[in-house]
Amino acid sequence: MKPHLQQEEKSTPSIQRGDLQVHRRASHHHRQFEVMGAHCTEKGTWFTVWAPTARNVGVIGSFNHWNSQPLQRVDDGSGRWSGFIAGVRSGDCYKFRIQNAWGHWMDKADPYAFRMEPAPGTASQVWDLSHHWTDQEWMQTRWQRQAHTAPISIYEVHLGSWQREEDGRFLNYRELANRLATHCHNMGFTHVELMPVTEHPFYGSWGYQTTGYYAPTSRYGTPQDLMAFVDTLHQQGIGVFLDWVPSHFPADPHALARFDGTALYEHEDPRRGFHPEWNSLIFNYGRYEVRDFLISNALFWLEKYHFDGLRVDAVASMLYLDYARRQGEWIPNQHGGRENHDAVRFLQDLNTTVYSHFPDVHMIAEESTAWPAVSRPVEWGGLGFGMKWNMGWMNDTLRYMSRPHFYRHWHNDDVRFSMVYAFHENFILPLSHDEVVYGKGSMIGKQPGDEWQRFAGLRNLYGYMWSHPGKKLLFMGCEFGQLDEWHHDRTLDWHLWARPYHAGLARWVADLNAAYRGLNALHCTDFDGHGFSWLPCERHETTVLTFLRRGRSEQDMAVVICNMTPEPRHALRVAMPEPGTWHEILNSDAAFYGGSGVGNMGRVHATAHPVGGWPASALVTVPPLGTVILSSRPLSNQEVPHARQ
Repeated sequence: MKPHLQQEEKSTPSIQRGDLQVHRRASHHHRQFEVMGAHCTEKGTWFTVWAPTARNVGVIGSFNHWNSQPLQRVDDGSGRWSGFIAGVRSGDCYKFRIQNAWGHWMDKADPYAFRMEPAPGTASQVWDLSHHWTDQEWMQTRWQRQAHTAPISIYEVHLGSWQREEDGRFLNYRELANRLATHCHNMGFTHVELMPVTEHPFYGSWGYQTTGYYAPTSRYGTPQDLMAFVDTLHQQGIGVFLDWVPSHFPADPHALARFDGTALYEHEDPRRGFHPEWNSLIFNYGRYEVRDFLISNALFWLEKYHFDGLRVDAVASMLYLDYARRQGEWIPNQHGGRENHDAVRFLQDLNTTVYSHFPDVHMIAEESTAWPAVSRPVEWGGLGFGMKWNMGWMNDTLRYMSRPHFYRHWHNDDVRFSMVYAFHENFILPLSHDEVVYGKGSMIGKQPGDEWQRFAGLRNLYGYMWSHPGKKLLFMGCEFGQLDEWHHDRTLDWHLWARPYHAGLARWVADLNAAYRGLNALHCTDFDGHGFSWLPCERHETTVLTFLRRGRSEQDMAVVICNMTPEPRHALRVAMPEPGTWHEILNSDAAFYGGSGVGNMGRVHATAHPVGGWPASALVTVPPLGTVILSSRPLSNQEVPHARQ
């Protein structure tokens, strides 16, 4: 969501179908970046732009002293203008000078530009995207690393505020890559998700007000620097998702808005074409040129930059014609309803096209309503996404965790309700940037109680999250307990790592990631209802959550117990799936993490004492505000390198 306001190697995956190249030729309209915009040759550059109602179109730039050189209308009814200008080289700045149907002249940035000049400039730059990739091992094994049965733990990052130079200057993509890869490797995250890095003139929009859809922001370097960023993370075994915004665009006069003097990319009627919540314009998904522009853009980032998936922002705002509108401010569809059928068809075409080209990537929906089958195949009537953010889980869980401990007894439905619908979609559990801005406080600040209780409560929240079905996403700074709200104009408070509670929290997140990867029961059935069961206790406790996670085999099981109050529970009899020794893999109350050291001495013994229809049970000590994870098999030090009971 937004704030208010050598030769290029193809990224075709190793598991591509044999007819992939035939398919690409047949769907050339989804590869507009190959013909539109500016394309260098040895003698100059070809320019092509879509401006169907323009009287005249020319190119101005640093190569002609910003005096227009005319383009010719392409005689095929497409509305395109094209021409070759000798001597124009990579790095030269340019714009299109367009005369609209009423004779007014406008200077516009190229919608397909591969690079934009640094802000506050708004010109496009001719650019060659050649890069020598060295991530072949990652690309060949990506289908395994990103399978729905694989562990996927995502670290969400805003590059400009994750780390900076000491004087406040931005780091380059390459510098960020080395630091970020090391951090994610140490913390055990499998993926990074970048908040939008497409060019945006207003830094405070965090990238969600995009003007350069094909250009990575020049704040952090060149396109090749961003390619090296992805390359570096891939070499370290870390995937990279890109936050992508096809839902709306800003009304900046140099960009897409009324590009040829008419509503070309947006709707003419503001009831369809203007977004009141974000003061921006809405794409006209009923126009095939606009669909081609956006679908081509998705393929562009996946192919040219080797991104491993796209997180599609604000899908709900696309699906509903009345989104953020009052009565009379929107136009119903032809059936009198509020569903945007053009947007539905666009999303289905987008996902079908992306997966036909790159079957091993992920298309991820940020969709905040109960729209059905978001992450189900198009042929089943779904939207075709691979995964969806579970916003309901996030809202319910944070509301519950923010309550004083005493009152949680009466609100246990908030923390249990997610299991009613947990397998309706392929869910990611997000604790994202949206939850630590605009007065919402930091993640640690949401916890009630004194300092010890707040850190124990946050460890407990993460323990519950990492053991709950669904892939994981955590915003930067939350892994070590950033005290202040996130702000895009300042870096994270890395000095907090020197404080014991913060360092202990970070160790807990690292060990959760290790256990999540090491225990198949915690990840391989994230989207399978067979993989979860509530476990009863002999003495029912509304503030103690007990559940079973199953893997693919009957021997692969984990029991999770979460105590949501500061009072420890001693000798709590918990139902178990079978008798025998169960190993205490993780305990959030271990002193190693900053806890009080209450636990089970590394193991519990389940006996054939049935409880609630289960064949066995065990007496378990559950620590205050603690999560305990028990496994039917022990994990090695390599699987959980820092685990302490």
